[in-house]
Amino acid sequence: MYKNVLILGCGRSGTSIFGELFDHLIPYTYFSEIDFELYLNKDFSQPTATKVPRENPKYQNTPGLSFPLEVVLSKIPNLQIYWQVRHPLDAICSLKVGISRKWGHHPQPPDYQDWMQESLLKKCAHHWNYINSIGYASVKKIAVVTKFENLISDPSQFSKDICEQVGIDPKVNESTLSSWNQRVQNNNNEHFIEALTSRPYSTQDHLSKIDRWKESLTHTDLDEIVPMVRQTAAQFGYLL
Repeated sequence: MYKNVLILGCGRSGTSIFGELFDHLIPYTYFSEIDFELYLNKDFSQPTATKVPRENPKYQNTPGLSFPLEVVLSKIPNLQIYWQVRHPLDAICSLKVGISRKWGHHPQPPDYQDWMQESLLKKCAHHWNYINSIGYASVKKIAVVTKFENLISDPSQFSKDICEQVGIDPKVNESTLSSWNQRVQNNNNEHFIEALTSRPYSTQDHLSKIDRWKESLTHTDLDEIVPMVRQTAAQFGYLL
């Protein structure tokens, strides 16, 4: 039996391009940031993959998530949850566009209004840290952690591993998988195709996606934000 898939994580961490992998997999239907109530009403007898459902005011969210986890676990059968994570300094650089737009990334930390007068970098660091500490803690016991760096550096192996984990033979989808594998690039070249929901937040201020922070953060910037994320980063193996 194929698994239903739920992809979670902080914005700008590769959740969108990871999710679009399932657009290339038969027999999956993929939903990106669908309203939570609409999500619950889908037919889960057919395999679905969903990236970060959107909040619905009818539901009390689990801290750090955009939905109530207990409802999902009681409603959706044979569920595989993935937690996508990216090096905090790279993610912080990528979060700047969305956070500068009235804290456009979700779920917002409950105290985000208290941070509005802080520097943009500190706001981005707070957002990353909240999602990857409080949010991840909610699903830690049941989620598989996937890393942006593995996805980018070896998309072919990444997609093969995901297929095997959800019960798909990669060879059945070989031709469509090769299309996804080719579009996943560490730099903006003729093969790279940005995930659809990521395009409004894309910038051209860096040459590579992995270690992009080295191109744009100063020593002063690092002194400001590294202490904010160091402990949470370490649990994912990112030593700052």
